Amino acid sequence: MNEQLKRFHFQELDWTVCFPASGNAGKYWSYTVVFKDRKKGASQPGQRVSLGELLESPEFEKHHPHTVGFYKDSSGDGEEFKPSYLELRIIKTVEDFWMFLNSLDI
Repeated sequence: MNEQLKRFHFQELDWTVCFPASGNAGKYWSYTVVFKDRKKGASQPGQRVSLGELLESPEFEKHHPHTVGFYKDSSGDGEEFKPSYLELRIIKTVEDFWMFLNSLDI
C-alpha cells in the first residue's frame, strides 16, 4: 500500500502529508490525509486528518512560504528520512498548493 501513497514533505515545518490512492473525491479541502509532524518525534504515528483543517492551522498559516517536496517512496523514518523528491515547489498560499496537487493529478 505504501507505494500507492502520494506524499508531500513540508520542509520548514517538517510535516509529511500522505494522500491515499483512493477514497477521496470532490474538493481537496475535504480530503482525508495521513499527517505526521516529524518535529514531534519519529515514533509518533501518522494520524488521519482533514486537509482543510490542517491547512487552516496556525502553524501552517504563520510560516509562509513553504517548500513542499512531492515523493512516492517511504524514504525511511526518523533521522534516516531522506526523500527522493520528484518535484519541489514554493507554496505561498493555499491556492498554490491546490495548483501543485492539480499539476500532479491528485
